Amino acid sequence: MRSFDSLTEREILALAISQEEEDARIYDDFAEGLRESHPEQSAKFAELRQEEDGHRHRLLDVYRQRFGEHVPLIRRQDVNGFVRRRPVWMTRPLGLRAAQKTAELMETETKRFYEAAARRSTDAGARQLLGDLAEEERLHAATAGQMARTAVSEEESARQRRLFVMQVVQPGLAGLMDGSVSTLAPLFAAAFATRNSWATFLVGIAASVGAGISMGFAEALSDDGSLTGRGRPWIRGLVCGLMTALGGLGHTLPYLIANVNTATGIAGGVVLVELGVISWIRHRFMDTPLSTAALQVGLGGILVFIVGVLIGSS
Repeated sequence: MRSFDSLTEREILALAISQEEEDARIYDDFAEGLRESHPEQSAKFAELRQEEDGHRHRLLDVYRQRFGEHVPLIRRQDVNGFVRRRPVWMTRPLGLRAAQKTAELMETETKRFYEAAARRSTDAGARQLLGDLAEEERLHAATAGQMARTAVSEEESARQRRLFVMQVVQPGLAGLMDGSVSTLAPLFAAAFATRNSWATFLVGIAASVGAGISMGFAEALSDDGSLTGRGRPWIRGLVCGLMTALGGLGHTLPYLIANVNTATGIAGGVVLVELGVISWIRHRFMDTPLSTAALQVGLGGILVFIVGVLIGSS
């Protein structure tokens, strides 16, 4: 690596051109990565990309006038003193705050580079351009800092909430409902048929884990999210599968108690809590009236519970 002080004016201008091109492409990556989740912020990054392109063109004009058409490839990683940047393409999903903070650091670093480059330049035109660019980068840094401190609009907040509901709440709720309700029948059937806590516990574990695997695969294979906007299928499948298993394990764990009657009583209380949580989630995120959600979920749970008891007692 070369030190900055060892660079010639031609090399400094070539480095500036390369840096503006890199910054423009990073902002383009930010704009693309945030297009779906934060369209307003994406548009701001697209504007920054256009401004960086304008800086590059102005630098190229000055470079051609002094040194001709050939621009040597000198990159920031070839020179000591620059902060190492994490490749944007490796950061997915792209977080808004991370992108905003990165932009602020980029602009601050570039401003300092232009200030140092202006001090090194002996050509009046190049010195003026580099000084102007330092000032513009200072304004960019202030803009990026404001972006990092600006709260998203109500419209964008509503859009984020819809995405969260589609990509996390819906598959998680489907899994929790299936795990909490569908495992009631085999669990309580085993409890009333065997009158053995350990055997019932094993049945509950098998039902919960099996249902989690089944629901996880079913959700992941239902669609790839490209048309529905429901996000990455493997994330939805993982959320759905884990919540399904969790829903079944909640009323299975009490059967670690040796007394089957005590374990069954506690498991019944856990089931009521699970059904209450499911009703609240439906009310909170799916805009279902709480009474309606409780009636629907409770009715389904009671029916499955009765089926399990009847089969186990037969």
